[in-house]
Amino acid sequence: MNGDLATYDLIVIGSGPGGYVCAVRSAQLGLRTALVEKDATLGGTCLNVGCIPTKALLHAADLLHEFAHAKDYGIAAPAGSRVDVAALQQYRTRVVTKNTKGVEFLMKKNKVDVIRGFGKLTGKNVVAVAGPDGKARTLGAKHVVLALGSVPRTLPGFEFDGKRIISSTEALVLESVPARMAILGAGAIGVEFASIYSRFGSQVTLVELLPHLLPLEDPDLSSELERAFRKFGIAFMTGARAESVDRGEKELTLRVKDADGKAQAIGCDILLVAVGRGPASEGAGLAEAGVALERGYVKVDEFMRTSVPGVYAIGDLVAIPGRAHQQLAHLASHEGILAAEHAAGRAPRPIDYDLVPGATYSYPEVASVGLSEAEAKKRGHEIKVGRFPFSANSKAGILLESIGFVKIVADAKYDQVLGVHIIGPKATELINECVTALRLEVTAEELHRAIHAHPTLSEAVMEAAHAVAGHPIHI
Repeated sequence: MNGDLATYDLIVIGSGPGGYVCAVRSAQLGLRTALVEKDATLGGTCLNVGCIPTKALLHAADLLHEFAHAKDYGIAAPAGSRVDVAALQQYRTRVVTKNTKGVEFLMKKNKVDVIRGFGKLTGKNVVAVAGPDGKARTLGAKHVVLALGSVPRTLPGFEFDGKRIISSTEALVLESVPARMAILGAGAIGVEFASIYSRFGSQVTLVELLPHLLPLEDPDLSSELERAFRKFGIAFMTGARAESVDRGEKELTLRVKDADGKAQAIGCDILLVAVGRGPASEGAGLAEAGVALERGYVKVDEFMRTSVPGVYAIGDLVAIPGRAHQQLAHLASHEGILAAEHAAGRAPRPIDYDLVPGATYSYPEVASVGLSEAEAKKRGHEIKVGRFPFSANSKAGILLESIGFVKIVADAKYDQVLGVHIIGPKATELINECVTALRLEVTAEELHRAIHAHPTLSEAVMEAAHAVAGHPIHI
């Protein structure tokens, strides 16, 4: 202590999956650590209104879908299964509460001081905290890690009202299933909520400005997802621009120009604006403290250091040179570990952003790691590609899941696996084998010679590796 100034080795502002993991790792390394959080619960967007509750709703939608098709498995289930929204929200709340309490336990276990209030950087070694009771306190630290997270973006003319024009936050807590839902944006958030509410019974229409659903994924995955959505009755417009929304007494009317420039009108009860998330840097004193920003994002180096010595930034808040903004909870966690280890004087390796997996929990699921076919060619690789469909996989057949495939992109000269792209059952689980494979720089031959248990979905990865060599076994 220095007078009224509480001092720490490291202060983390923000308790999302980047911030709380950073705090844990910092404490493990022997640093006196504090975690500043403005909200009533720990865990940030991911645990409270993002990854975790969204996946709870997705799981409920999966179960409802299975009940509806129980007879296909030889099960006599009651007809007319439906969503009990009140019970669904209780389930969502239980899942979220368990996770947030788990974070609180980790803070106690690792002796991290949790300080409630809005943290503001007032110098490279000083954090001012405005408490929930209005009282202010000042903290000093050798190192500060900014883990402020992100907030939903909106568009001019489509501002959130929290009732009929909503963000993903409100989409998690609707009191009833809307008859019609329109969604602006077909990235991960948009297609996940389309999957949820279409299976709950909503008539869903997606509107995407770019030419494909999931426009950042390999185009083959996007095309397969589009075929699946057509099959499931999820309407979508790609290459389309939302012009305005009329707020009628009984319904909203979304006015759109389609890919051909023709005006279209879409009636809906709820409009979900899912056009991405922006950095939550407003009011945190970053520019005043000298932290270099780029369109609100914090500029960092390979060790997550900002322009101010001793100040780091991680997660959705940061801009990585030469990279699109990858707003992923698992990436934020690893950036938090990297920042903590660097602050503690260790010699951590920078993150290889090519090896960060993407995961979309739509139905069907989509996941990828490494280079797409187009990106591999752009970087000068001569490539070979192997694909294997889940329709030829025995475990997928047992699950009655025939949609999708595994696609492997490999270097033609050295056979090194450069990227893996999956759409289909449990894609977000299957991708982790592929992350390890790319991390170890394996060849396609090594991957197909690795014996996979039978019958499993992961055999599709092995078979795709066989296909790279030109000799898939089961097609």
